Amino acid sequence: MAPVPFHRTNVHDSENKKEEEESTQEDGKIPSFTVLLHGSLKVEGMVALAHVAENWYGILYSWADSKKKSNLMLSLLEPGPEPVSWIGNIKNLAPISDFVEPPYGEDDNKTPFPIRPAEKHSYAQSCVVWIKPSGLQELNRLRRAALSFGFHDLFEAMASMLDRECTMLPGSAHPDAALQLTHAANVLRNEMATDIAQMFMWQNEIKCYSANIIVYQFV
Repeated sequence: MAPVPFHRTNVHDSENKKEEEESTQEDGKIPSFTVLLHGSLKVEGMVALAHVAENWYGILYSWADSKKKSNLMLSLLEPGPEPVSWIGNIKNLAPISDFVEPPYGEDDNKTPFPIRPAEKHSYAQSCVVWIKPSGLQELNRLRRAALSFGFHDLFEAMASMLDRECTMLPGSAHPDAALQLTHAANVLRNEMATDIAQMFMWQNEIKCYSANIIVYQFV
């Protein structure tokens, strides 16, 4: 006679399982601050500043890995009172009710922080457009700022952007556009670009090229 397989059911295990399911359902009915915080951040599209430890802060926000599921995430900032340079000392942050006059001014949508507001353009633009007189003239200001902060890597980044813009010129662009963009990129890569003594000479050279630029438009 062949043995007949059977599954032994423990009465106590079944009761414990039912109790766990009931406790889980009851826990779901209890108000949870985490659920409330997650829902608020998700709906409002905002983040919350969290105090993790002494002189250590983080940011709570809602992040969705799919269309149906979202998670409450915590991103840790660098330890210290000033992890974000343009905010300053986080300990000095206070609610708006502590101010005699609102720092936002009359318009509540404006912020005193140097954050670029969300802009919805009616067109899709893949890169920064430099082919305007004001754009090339701004290279002088960027160079002076980069030299002041010792940020010499910015020269190569700007030169690469100009090279990319040169390859993406439309057929209707002015014939001198590619020449002017290439010249500006080469000047940025020149060793003298990092020499502060050559600033005025370099500035005059860029102005000579940018003075004859025509404003080009994409068609």
